[in-house]
Amino acid sequence: MKHMMIGGLLASSLMVTAAYAEETISAVHAFPTTLIYTQSFLKFVDKVNEAGKGVVQIEVRGGPEAIGMFQQPDAVRDGVVDMVYTPGSFYGGAVPEKDALVASNLTAVEARANGGIDMIDAIHQEKMGVKYLGWFDSGVCYNLWTRDAPEFDADGNLKVEGLKLRGNAVYNAFFNEYLGAQVIDLPTTEVYSALERGVVDATGWTQIGLIDLKWNEFLNYRIEPCFFSTDLGVIVNLDRWNSLSDEAKKVLQDAAIAHEAESVAELKEKRDADFAALEAGGMMVVSLEGEAKANYLNAAREKTWARMKGLMAEHPSGDGQYDALIGKFYDPALDQ
Repeated sequence: MKHMMIGGLLASSLMVTAAYAEETISAVHAFPTTLIYTQSFLKFVDKVNEAGKGVVQIEVRGGPEAIGMFQQPDAVRDGVVDMVYTPGSFYGGAVPEKDALVASNLTAVEARANGGIDMIDAIHQEKMGVKYLGWFDSGVCYNLWTRDAPEFDADGNLKVEGLKLRGNAVYNAFFNEYLGAQVIDLPTTEVYSALERGVVDATGWTQIGLIDLKWNEFLNYRIEPCFFSTDLGVIVNLDRWNSLSDEAKKVLQDAAIAHEAESVAELKEKRDADFAALEAGGMMVVSLEGEAKANYLNAAREKTWARMKGLMAEHPSGDGQYDALIGKFYDPALDQ
């Protein structure tokens, strides 16, 4: 009887220990749940929670309604929440090197293989006190979308005079310094009402998601070529990351690497489906050509790199890694 009691106590103790061994990571995401990018992040969460049963689970607390989208990077740095899925551009003042991703012509798959993501991770840890877990939903670029037919000058360059262009931290260097546009900065959650009220009549946005946001109710033209890359990633409070077991870290990192690759393929399919649906609904496609096209693409990249270099130089660690970053995230051969 005594042995049975001891055995029962030991079994109970082991069950309690196992229960406590499962670690929980709290998380928020920058955009509403209806947006394709958030849905992609939630797929990653599902992968972790399936693979991490008994080891680690991600508990999603919500999106911008839980913590404002621009406050989320500070919240993860300060430990208010453990994990955030957000564009690097939302914390570009702390980590200007994120512009290497913005101006990239590679996907996360190539940048992971060549050491670029490890480099970005080390910079995040040094400058912001966060672990850069993964670059999700890469390989998607941006277009300019307008309500009215775009106008061009005699040389085929886009004219922006009189255009009420919505801007944000991702592309303002390009819009302001090359296009010469006067932008109106608005968060994503306010753009629908701004379009509805005529506050803006054009915006930059990725190739995917216009329909999710219902902006296609007001925007009728897509301007080609596309430019930039999405810089959406998952960052984790560094103290929280370091406190995790090796097993938990492996579950999270393995799932992130897998999702980097899977999200590239899935979003390419989504882009094609969105473009077809938009064009079926009357969306017109207008393209820059020749030298005007080349200058447009070069300016998008070079103005962004210049912003990155300038902000890096202001930091005590300087801009010594600038060339290495460009080498990790840009392949000139792909633009030939």
